[in-house]
Amino acid sequence: MTKMTRETIMKDVKESNVRFLRLMFTDILGTVKNVEVPVSQLDKVLDGKMMFDGSSIEGFVRIQESDMYLKPDFDTWLVFTWETESTKKGRVARLICDIVNPDGTPFLGDPRNNLKRVLKEAKDLGYSSFNLGPEPEFFLLKLDENDEITERPNDNGGYFDLAPTDLAENCRRDIVLELEDLGFEIEASHHEVAPGQHEIDWKYADAVEACDNIQTFKLVVKTVARKYGLHATFMAKPVFGINGSGMHSNMSLFRNNENVFYDESDERQLSTEAYQFLAGLLHHAPAFTAITNPTVNSYKRLVPGYEAPVYIAWSGSNRTPMIRIPASRGMSTRLEVRSVDPMANPYLALAAMLKAGLDGITNEMTPPEETNDNIYDMDEAQLEQQGIKSLPTSLHSALKALKKNDVIKESLGNHIYTNFVKAKMVEWDSYKAAVSQWEKDNYLHLY
Repeated sequence: MTKMTRETIMKDVKESNVRFLRLMFTDILGTVKNVEVPVSQLDKVLDGKMMFDGSSIEGFVRIQESDMYLKPDFDTWLVFTWETESTKKGRVARLICDIVNPDGTPFLGDPRNNLKRVLKEAKDLGYSSFNLGPEPEFFLLKLDENDEITERPNDNGGYFDLAPTDLAENCRRDIVLELEDLGFEIEASHHEVAPGQHEIDWKYADAVEACDNIQTFKLVVKTVARKYGLHATFMAKPVFGINGSGMHSNMSLFRNNENVFYDESDERQLSTEAYQFLAGLLHHAPAFTAITNPTVNSYKRLVPGYEAPVYIAWSGSNRTPMIRIPASRGMSTRLEVRSVDPMANPYLALAAMLKAGLDGITNEMTPPEETNDNIYDMDEAQLEQQGIKSLPTSLHSALKALKKNDVIKESLGNHIYTNFVKAKMVEWDSYKAAVSQWEKDNYLHLY
């Protein structure tokens, strides 16, 4: 991340003809919010004096506590490169902000502040940084003549297909170019398994920057897709009968610029701390699934038959368990949690998984044996014999696991935990009461 100062930002405003400032933050449910102001308010913005009504944001504060302040992170300064009619008169820049109370203290309901809190716990244990390399997948869907979203994928391509099958190649290429212009170091871009499904991967970063990048990535993907008359969605399972979208999360823990997961002397070249962190992730997986897979729709992806990891197990080359350890070693040694989906609030998801891993280290947990067989081919007896359990099968069961797990609750803090569960129970109750098309198709005429 480039270090920015007040002076460099003010200089860039003039050189890039910035006319509007977009002050971005993320609510508890993972939705990006923003307050946009003219550049005439630059001094006020940089002083952290920009106020907004926190009571209007889901799960933030009550009406009598509404005054909140946006404290910009100077290092997130970014001038958007895309052209619109309005940007021809001047560009738009963004700053990602932390939410602070009127007395200047961090707001406990801010997911970004919350992640920083859990990262401090890691630093107190002697770890200098926690890195994330995300692999978010998304679908490009066609719009109809009224610009309404359809369920029709933009193409019939498959894994790593090329044009002309992959009709979105130009769209995806433009997304990559926009991201590179914004400072992303893109490592790979390709068509995924399902029709209309795509993946773009970029270089890992420290936890907070990586989560900032995920939120920026989603904004860029949606913006560029619209230019092509397409709708980009990060919904976990937007289309029945084909694979859903995940966000594989590659995590590594560092101490003094050394990857603590690597140990050359071990059979797998993994350290004791790597095994303990792995054990913590597996142990707390049922509870943090409510956060990494936070919607009713998330569990339509977590079903057997579509390559999604539904079993709490780990392996190296085997891609059927929930956690895989990629072959790279040395500084690139990492754990890949494959169950996460892109609907997750990245700040909360990473805080929960970090807390789970640290609990494994603190309590010197031992992971179960590695699973090298194809878990999808195992029957119930084989799963039970090997002690392999399934992830929660619904949002409701995941929330029940979360409510019983003090470690993962602590990863959110009381404010976020209370409001997150409240919102998700409302979502579940609404879903539970709804009558689906499947029910109508199967029962209306029969009964």
